[in-house]
Amino acid sequence: MSWALFLLATLAAFGLTGLLRRYALQRSLLDKPNARSSHTVATPRGGGMAFVLVFLSLLLVLWLCAALESDLMIALLGAGGGVAALGFADDHGHIAARWRLLGHFVAAAWSLFWLGGLPPVVLFGVPFDLGWVGHVLAAVFLVWLLNLYNFMDGIDGIAAVQAICAGGGAVLCYAAVDAGAFTLMAGGASELLLTCAVLGFLFWNFPRARIFMGDVGSAFLGIVIGILVLQATWQHPQLLWSWLILLGVFIVDATFTLFHRLLRGEAVYQAHRSHAYQVAARRVGRHAPVTVAVGLINLGWLLPWAVGVALGGVDGATAMLIVYVPLLCLCLWLDAGAAETSG
Repeated sequence: MSWALFLLATLAAFGLTGLLRRYALQRSLLDKPNARSSHTVATPRGGGMAFVLVFLSLLLVLWLCAALESDLMIALLGAGGGVAALGFADDHGHIAARWRLLGHFVAAAWSLFWLGGLPPVVLFGVPFDLGWVGHVLAAVFLVWLLNLYNFMDGIDGIAAVQAICAGGGAVLCYAAVDAGAFTLMAGGASELLLTCAVLGFLFWNFPRARIFMGDVGSAFLGIVIGILVLQATWQHPQLLWSWLILLGVFIVDATFTLFHRLLRGEAVYQAHRSHAYQVAARRVGRHAPVTVAVGLINLGWLLPWAVGVALGGVDGATAMLIVYVPLLCLCLWLDAGAAETSG
């Protein structure tokens, strides 16, 4: 399989994002500032459709090259395509939250059917097969990851940078598991393809967003990454923890903020700007430094631990607890989930 395929993914996503920006401007598909927004200027949305189309199209090429299993391809095409279509419709006209949530659970069920459900989980060295309870938990995990990715897509470049860091990090973790005998035939091809496609979009989204990915992009990334997490766990159980470490910034911020708001009695689906990254952006006064900081945390703190877990040098659950502590401290310092002050 030629590496030119991954270069093509980046270039195609870059070009298609530009075309989608023109389309959004012509159709007045603009994301206007609201109570949840961290931007102040109406900006075209729906650019995530670029990497959606590129990724799903080139998946078929990976499958034809025998670099992708049929079950994984079907799970990604069905769930990813369905969630993207739902997000695309929501970007064009509002869809009630209950119908979106129903669609999310249908996509999760589709994914789990083709993946075989939740594999046995190794916790502190002990394998646990949770049976049907595990499958339910896996569905909740997929839906939560999908929605938290939507919640965390609030400043320029942050969702794309997180996807690139996590996807690229997962490729390195596959290489670590294979102990130098790494080939894309063994795993990591779909992760690398996703990374390259999102990289093409990032040019338009950072350091100043000329187009947002929209729900079509953020929801797609959430469900696709969730599927890749479960698939990796089936292949190598320690990769579950590597993935959870790589996604630490988003998981900790979104989850901490949710529970803080619940404790204060707020409606969790009410629009807000109280995530840690949003508070940081307001304090700094710009988006770019916060997004860069997220990238540096991913590369300098989370990635080494994730690779260490893949190598078998440290227990996955233990490593996850260690790396999450500083992230929780950041959320506490920024008072994520607290009531917003005027001004």
